[in-house]
Amino acid sequence: MNPRIAFVAAPLLTFAYGVIRILDGLDGSRGPGLAWTTGHLAFIAAMGLFVYIFWQMRRMAGGDALSTVIAVVATVGALALTTQFTIDVVAGLLSADNLSMSLLSREIRDTPGITFAAYDVGPYLFYVGQFALVVRLAVMRRIKVWTPFLVLCDLIMPNIDKDLIPLGAILLLISFASISHRAPSTAKPAPTLV
Repeated sequence: MNPRIAFVAAPLLTFAYGVIRILDGLDGSRGPGLAWTTGHLAFIAAMGLFVYIFWQMRRMAGGDALSTVIAVVATVGALALTTQFTIDVVAGLLSADNLSMSLLSREIRDTPGITFAAYDVGPYLFYVGQFALVVRLAVMRRIKVWTPFLVLCDLIMPNIDKDLIPLGAILLLISFASISHRAPSTAKPAPTLV
């Protein structure tokens, strides 16, 4: 995969999730249903691309021990978020209404370790790792100095109000588009004619 595609697609899928989430809530409740499932699947797809991006950023940082540890932390966070969103999708598919979906989600979350790993601690590793990788690249002067600021704004937006996810995703798209221009291409050079 061309890294530049991932750097653009991940924020766009996050944006799609944010917009679908807002639309799903227009009737006063979110899920279950097509919007709930579609939005969550978009976010899960974004997580897969983020993992790819983290390892590209590690490569851009030289692949040293520190960048490897940070990429691992960010990847574990992405897996935690994927678990959380998968639980939401499954609960939505197995439920007839919002109340039964909430009860099923709560039942799943009561499984030992799930709340800790997928809700309380794990997801924050995604945010910390992502920001640390971007700061590392900025300190190494591999990306523009303003990029970490936009990434930080994106990471803060959902904590202010989840309806700000689309705005944060636009900021992330701007920062990741800038990073993508510096990402090494995996494309092989065209063969030369002799």
